[in-house]
Amino acid sequence: MIYTKKKTLALLILMKMIRRFYLMMISWAAMLPMMGQEENDGSLLNGLDYKVEVQSSVSEGNTPLWLNANKHGLSSLRSFNGYLRGAIERPLSNDSMRQWGVGYALDLIAPLHYSSDMIVQQAYAELRWKKGVLTLGSKEWPMELKDNLLSSGSQTLGINARPVPQLRVALPDYWALPLLGGWVHLKGHIAYGVATDGGWQQRFVGKEGRYVSHQLYHSKAGYLRIQKPQSPLSIELGLEMAAQFGGTGHNVITDKGERVDIQGGHRLKDYFYAFIPGGNAEGQNAFLNVEGNHLGSWVARIGYDADHFSLAVYADKFFEDHSGMFLLDYNGYESKNMERKQKSFVLYKLKDIMLGVELQLKDCRWLNKVVGEYLYSKYQSGPVYHDHTEMVPDHVGGIDNYYNHYFYTGWQHWGQVIGNPLYMSPIYNDSHSVEVRNNRFCAFHLGFDGQPLPQLYYRMLLTYQEGLGTYAAPYTRVKDFVGSMVEVRYMLPKGWSVKGACGMDFGKLYGRNSGIQLSICKRGLLKGK
Repeated sequence: MIYTKKKTLALLILMKMIRRFYLMMISWAAMLPMMGQEENDGSLLNGLDYKVEVQSSVSEGNTPLWLNANKHGLSSLRSFNGYLRGAIERPLSNDSMRQWGVGYALDLIAPLHYSSDMIVQQAYAELRWKKGVLTLGSKEWPMELKDNLLSSGSQTLGINARPVPQLRVALPDYWALPLLGGWVHLKGHIAYGVATDGGWQQRFVGKEGRYVSHQLYHSKAGYLRIQKPQSPLSIELGLEMAAQFGGTGHNVITDKGERVDIQGGHRLKDYFYAFIPGGNAEGQNAFLNVEGNHLGSWVARIGYDADHFSLAVYADKFFEDHSGMFLLDYNGYESKNMERKQKSFVLYKLKDIMLGVELQLKDCRWLNKVVGEYLYSKYQSGPVYHDHTEMVPDHVGGIDNYYNHYFYTGWQHWGQVIGNPLYMSPIYNDSHSVEVRNNRFCAFHLGFDGQPLPQLYYRMLLTYQEGLGTYAAPYTRVKDFVGSMVEVRYMLPKGWSVKGACGMDFGKLYGRNSGIQLSICKRGLLKGK
């Protein structure tokens, strides 16, 4: 009798998911005729790709970390979860022979046991003119200077959270400066958007919890590559920066200990302060910081591309403020009126960093690429923070508290950190607070993959981590974590593929979890050649 009830319930849930998916497909069918009205020959519909996927995960405990992380937020911790996914896309590459290009995509998901009843994962339109691209909407952006399948993730602009709808202007591919002999290349982007998880935050924290609604988003990045034409050696340097601003902070604790709702800045000047940090922080009286939550990373990569192998080393230096950015802070204050007088500075240590090495064996199918990474974030400018006063004029800017903020709910979207998932995402918090509870840690990560057969691909991830919590709420003992994942994908004829993965977690940090994940996918060309 119990088995019959469970079987009936599972059937009802499956029928509900199919119904949602059917309604989404009907909406696509209604939109397709309008997409090609601008041109009589229907060229905007040519080269239209489609993807249909069904995925299911079953776990003992939570979903293991590497079955959950770095999937652009398309994941759930529930022991049984899944989704039906359908997407159409016209990539910009269809117009690669023209000076201009048009691309768009719609990617909808009917989930089971996720944070939403329906997910608009991607919905965007983009226009390219020569090298520049303008994109409007939600799109899954890849990481720069790191392998997107084997790395643990970038510390600022990662692939762990759901995309933020945004207006983005970009030079997506390296452009050689014509005046420097083709040695120097540039690329980058500037984007403004709005977070969509205000309702989820409110449900997650409850009536008395702190959350932010209608939060605005900004990111920018610039990358410089130095490489002589036809040379195997390349050097890449970059700066990635982001900010959260605007919105409304609910149940924010002020300097006086009161819980109030505070409106963040949303005027034109506030957008400027997001681009160049400035203004005054919301809800502070005694010591005014810049407006919004600013953070970023210095990134670098040195690569050597030979005939039979390629080797690269890379670094990612994360920072939460100007002192972490430059490892330098001003300390020349007078005790009476707290004004800047003599030139005095505090120098910080270069401890917190992510270092990686990437080796590709071009002639070896069984072992194609190996990635090894080391992450350290325990320092955070030191354990002391003191703003200068009349009695003590010294200024020490420590306790940077990575990914957290007093006003905004930190560097996260829909409960998943936007950067590296080894910073514990808020969805793991039993207290239902939207904050990162473990941001001081040391970790070692290994990833490798191969393609022993043309239709068979595999990858493996293995991570060891020691977490200390945060400066404000340290763990009484070091909590360790060992996480692993093995994934195999087999390509079938006519665009079909099957992917299976298993993952395991051990240790005190995430607990003991084990699970499997199965995906069936069909890809093809909806219209065009």
